[in-house]
Amino acid sequence: MSAKPTIAVLGSGAWGTALSVLLARNGFPVWLWGNDSVQLERIARTRANTTSLPGVSLPRQVIPRADLHEVASSATNFLVAVPSHAFRTTLESIRPHIKRDATLAWATKGLEPGSGRLLSAVAEELFGADSSLAVVSGPTFAIEIAQGLPAALTVAARHPAVAEHVASWLRNDRVRVYTSDDLAGVQLGGAIKNVIAIAAGISDGLGFGANARAALVTRGLAELARLGVALGGKPETFMGLTGAGDLILTCTDNMSRNRRVGLGLGQGRKLEEVLKEIGQEAEGVATARELYTLARRLGIEMPITEQVYRVLYEGLSPQAAVEALLKREPRPE
Repeated sequence: MSAKPTIAVLGSGAWGTALSVLLARNGFPVWLWGNDSVQLERIARTRANTTSLPGVSLPRQVIPRADLHEVASSATNFLVAVPSHAFRTTLESIRPHIKRDATLAWATKGLEPGSGRLLSAVAEELFGADSSLAVVSGPTFAIEIAQGLPAALTVAARHPAVAEHVASWLRNDRVRVYTSDDLAGVQLGGAIKNVIAIAAGISDGLGFGANARAALVTRGLAELARLGVALGGKPETFMGLTGAGDLILTCTDNMSRNRRVGLGLGQGRKLEEVLKEIGQEAEGVATARELYTLARRLGIEMPITEQVYRVLYEGLSPQAAVEALLKREPRPE
């Protein structure tokens, strides 16, 4: 049996590290790149990412690599797990060096800051729509993937063979991986749910209870589907793993950084203070601005997203945001 090919994981945060562990357990050699060479040296020395994923030992197949250009020119399989604000710059850095037949997948959840574009649109702009591109998404926390707990993921690509190829990297007896051709729907579910999770956290931070949380999650799913379908996603996608599944997980468990942002705001704390305490990227903060702008431009009603945006960027109090939602004109569901 021939040796499995090396997979380059770009992004050494919690999610990138967890995916590296999963790939290594599946028998793949892994190059783990991050933009902090000091962190990479520490990971190589201690065989752990104590900053982002404490308590998890890295398999020997995971090799930290600091030279992105060298990684890009040597590997043919890539899994990108950088924050959305670094997605374009990372792809631009590897584009001059990457092989023509390379497969590029990403597990980043969000929209491009400033443009509100899907990350697939950015990737296709840089590499061409006929390139082997795919997105990995689903209801997963990094620590549980790294610990080998059961989970399910979805890989979406325009070409079924590409989706199946990437799915084969991740699939094992603990991780079930589905494939999809709904590139837009899978990405939008992963992005929008982070904003709704902030809303759910605000509600819980205010002490509004389980009934209010359930209402926010349900109506948040309606917002997600409304925008998602308008942007080309399939309705059934939003009832699956990358829609309802990811939304439920992110809104209800305190391992969610976005939910924790909302909890802190609901408890009266400042956004900057909460983000500093979390110490890692909370994608929903930036995504709220992009979604609000996008929804207004398309004329799509997204009241929960609008109130989260106003709390984050216009200084609206969490209490006033919830009251604004409750006072909306009655309508059929």
